Amino acid sequence: MGNKALPYFASGPVIRGFGRGSKELGIPTANLPEPVINALPNDLDTGIYYGWASLHGQVYKMVASIGWNPYYKNQKKSLEVHLLHEFQNDFYGEELKVIITGYIRQEKDFSSEEELVKAIKNDIAIADERLEEPTVNKLKDDDFLFK
Repeated sequence: MGNKALPYFASGPVIRGFGRGSKELGIPTANLPEPVINALPNDLDTGIYYGWASLHGQVYKMVASIGWNPYYKNQKKSLEVHLLHEFQNDFYGEELKVIITGYIRQEKDFSSEEELVKAIKNDIAIADERLEEPTVNKLKDDDFLFK
């Protein structure tokens, strides 16, 4: 599934999304702007991915969603990144760098918000575990995240 394109490196300023992640779901996401999304390789399928992200020179595990968010029926493709860390403040306008290292699952629709949250929590657990694998774990030290 789209693995030819991985690992994939991207960066951009965090923009305001729909404000749903943190407010409705308790799972805040950082949205990257359209030029970053338009530059994604065609063989990077929509779906849920995991990898590393850096913000202010700190590196965090992350889960990323690429696609249309069928549950919310978006008109525009988005790239949303959830950092596995509790932040006190928003970081709109800050430069976020990501290395997408692996694929978890396809996007799908959910019949309820509870179901969606459960799936995201499961994605986070999978990401947390897979990022410990030596081949992807060493990417957290990649120069790209610190330049």
